[in-house]
Amino acid sequence: MSSQEYNHIVRIVGNDIPGERKLIIGLTQIKGIGYNFATAILDNLKINPNSSVGYLTDSEVQSIEKLITDPSSANFPSWFLNRRKDVETGKDMHLLTSDIDFTLRNDIERERITSSWRGYRHLYGLKVRGQRTRCTGRKGGAVGVAKGGKAAPAKTAAPKAVAAPTGEAVATPAPEKKEAPAEKKE
Repeated sequence: MSSQEYNHIVRIVGNDIPGERKLIIGLTQIKGIGYNFATAILDNLKINPNSSVGYLTDSEVQSIEKLITDPSSANFPSWFLNRRKDVETGKDMHLLTSDIDFTLRNDIERERITSSWRGYRHLYGLKVRGQRTRCTGRKGGAVGVAKGGKAAPAKTAAPKAVAAPTGEAVATPAPEKKEAPAEKKE
């Protein structure tokens, strides 16, 4: 290994991967490639997953990129791919990097335009896959509940000062409270 040239940064499918990372972990830094997919790629190409990314040769990098961009060439099963039966093309594909976000936004927008039930749920920010919403998935402010800090003590009527004609302040007495009538006992 020491005789090979070491690269500090290796670029695979438009992502810069540090050379000191293990190969299997470095491949998972690419959006759309998980641990299992990275393992399958390295097993297919017969590359040691515990070697460092920096010791990859140019031919190995090209073969990894080719397999990532076209996994059907290596006869990966369709259930292993992250986009099966695409709506527009009908093909099984594996999406990478920004293509994942782009197609997800397009799918949601298509559901909204067709006025499907899932489109309405997405539009109003509710759960889409049939989960309960009675106690979970709440967001926004509380409805019908007075929001505040500590409970305020009951306010008592304070005597008000009334200006006297002479210019002096005179305190007026507080109104008296009426008591409830006592209950009759037999």
